Amino acid sequence: MAETELDAFAEVLDGPVYVVTVAAAGERSGCLVGFASQCSIKPPRFVVWLSRLNHTFRVARGASHLAVHVLDHGQRSLAELFGGETGDRVDKFEQVDWRPSADGSPLLTGAPAWFVGRIEERVDAGDHVGFVLAPTETSPQVRTAPALLRYDDVKEIDAGHPV
Repeated sequence: MAETELDAFAEVLDGPVYVVTVAAAGERSGCLVGFASQCSIKPPRFVVWLSRLNHTFRVARGASHLAVHVLDHGQRSLAELFGGETGDRVDKFEQVDWRPSADGSPLLTGAPAWFVGRIEERVDAGDHVGFVLAPTETSPQVRTAPALLRYDDVKEIDAGHPV
């Protein structure tokens, strides 16, 4: 049951989910994100919203870049790892194949597409903070669009931190 009018509206949406990864001050982190979107064409910008309660948010406060990955529909287990576990207790990167980007952000080698963005601005929006990103590095172009993992595919995952 929807708690607010916005919840009722959001229930009909089924947008893609992303895994956002970051490295700063010798620490790595990553989480599953449902609030993200391109927010400017010229200049190209993308915004990712991170919960203040999330380990990834705490690492991202000191970072210069974030990496944003899309997942294929068949990668639910990756979504479960990054959405259902918290970096406060688990090193998620011990369980996945990854490599560092040019700036050191962890890149998930199994993701069909990703980009790294320089953090241009942080926007306070209540329980989430928006990280406005300027792309600095992108994955090789994919020939066919993946069947993206979407919110409806992962809405049953229990968050690794309180909501």
